Amino acid sequence: MAEAVVRCLRDGRLDGEHAPALAVEGSLKCCPLAAGAMLHIAAAFASQVAAGKAQARGLVVVAFDRSPQVYLEFMRRRNLDANALDRCVRILDCYSDPLGWKQKIQNQQHQGNSAKQFSTNKDNITVYRSVKDVTKLMSSTTELGGGFEGEGKTYFSVAVDSISSMLRHASVSSISGLLSNLRSHEQVSSIFWMIHSDLHEPKVPRAFECLSTMVACVEPALVDPVCGESPGNMSILEQNYSKAKFIVRLKRRNGRVKHLYENLYIEGNDIKFDSAPSVSIEVNQSLVPKVQFNLELSEKERSDRANVVLPFEHQGNGQPIHIYDGRRSLPEAQRDPNLTAPPLVDEVKNPKSGTAKGEIHYFRDSDDEQPDSDEDPDDDLDI
Repeated sequence: MAEAVVRCLRDGRLDGEHAPALAVEGSLKCCPLAAGAMLHIAAAFASQVAAGKAQARGLVVVAFDRSPQVYLEFMRRRNLDANALDRCVRILDCYSDPLGWKQKIQNQQHQGNSAKQFSTNKDNITVYRSVKDVTKLMSSTTELGGGFEGEGKTYFSVAVDSISSMLRHASVSSISGLLSNLRSHEQVSSIFWMIHSDLHEPKVPRAFECLSTMVACVEPALVDPVCGESPGNMSILEQNYSKAKFIVRLKRRNGRVKHLYENLYIEGNDIKFDSAPSVSIEVNQSLVPKVQFNLELSEKERSDRANVVLPFEHQGNGQPIHIYDGRRSLPEAQRDPNLTAPPLVDEVKNPKSGTAKGEIHYFRDSDDEQPDSDEDPDDDLDI
């Protein structure tokens, strides 16, 4: 559910914990819809920030896959005016000139200034020209986030679009280290990113899933029953570009995992979600302690436990009261005839009524026991 995801990002971090993280996973079959989901989450979160409902005071978008103008235009269609965008949104432009080639060609006479890693434009867009340097990318992102105004400690959130483009210039370990450092940064309230899972080996998306607290998968809505995951029908392919499944997995602090499901579709120039989510909760088995005995009871064990006669138990239906002698839970055939321990209770049959009554006999453990020890120690109490 997109609203639940935005709500978790809006609430931000707790003291002593890392910032919540969302990984949006898409594929080439639903590439436009995965990008649309990323735009929707960024715009919805920016609206919460502009309304003052989020922990963060602003959003820093690290744009690799699309122009910053795409984000700004989409947010304007979500009723964010120019004042709100200037106050709450900063975009680190890694799309326009990622390696600095355009600047070198256009500004040959200013080669001395080409060593700068980024320059600032008037529309809150900062052009970054050295995407291979992940360390400076980290410092540039935190520098933009520290520029938001607010009272007290100023938090900001980070959106990275996308990890797949970053992997063309840097290694998995360096990018995962960047995301981990952003999560642990004291001013970062939340972070979310997008990755095209089918462009990498399966271990690569899993590595970034380990850094996230939420995973949103955009999957095809229709699958060709003959070709399986490779649709051969053009109509099915066209429908998958306009409609998809939005499946979210939320990891709770108590070890439970919550699954949310919605339909994602395009309506005009906007992204829409239906309002009928499917929810299920499962226990993370890796967090259950491993023990050498079974914690569950079988049907036979439940039946045997129900048939055990408890001490001094009786039905209370007018029948004689039977005092438990420690052996009555066993059937007569299973009793050990070699037991020599004397019973604690002697049943004496009453010839008049035909019922048995109990007599308790006490034997001193030794002759050294004091005679007054047979007395009740509470006899001297005035009760």
